[in-house]
Amino acid sequence: MNRRIFLAAFPAVLVAGCGFQLRRLEGIPFASLYVDAPSNSAVAQHIIASLKANKATRLAASASEAEAVLKIHSETRSKSILSLSGAGRVTEYRLGLNVSYTVTGRNDRALAVPEVIELIRDLSYDDSQLLAKSAEEGLLNRDMEDDATRRILRRLQTIKPGGGS
Repeated sequence: MNRRIFLAAFPAVLVAGCGFQLRRLEGIPFASLYVDAPSNSAVAQHIIASLKANKATRLAASASEAEAVLKIHSETRSKSILSLSGAGRVTEYRLGLNVSYTVTGRNDRALAVPEVIELIRDLSYDDSQLLAKSAEEGLLNRDMEDDATRRILRRLQTIKPGGGS
């Protein structure tokens, strides 16, 4: 019994001893940020949730109160046929997510160049597994949203508040 406890605890002690920490959102160099996005933007909702959890950057109620404004211009999804079987049935789809955004400071001064994030995931498809493939498509879409959110947050971390990045 003691050996089992030792074998279970030993890796945890090694990881803790080396200074390992889970990845987290480091500080964004703005005291306040306003997120201007379409109301149905899932990426904007993820960004707002991350900033609320971090508590280092205050979410401003309007653009005039904020030190910086993150404007998400568009968030578009696509789904296209990637391959067909010999019988003409779909065997793969290609899912896409495009997010375009800009970061501006006070007086609409650009703090970073406008950027477009293009994410693509391939989805194998089988008519006999309709429910499973539908769930997998949802997971891939959420994965792309999370990836876009992380990229935007990392970009915000690299911006210098005084001038462009």
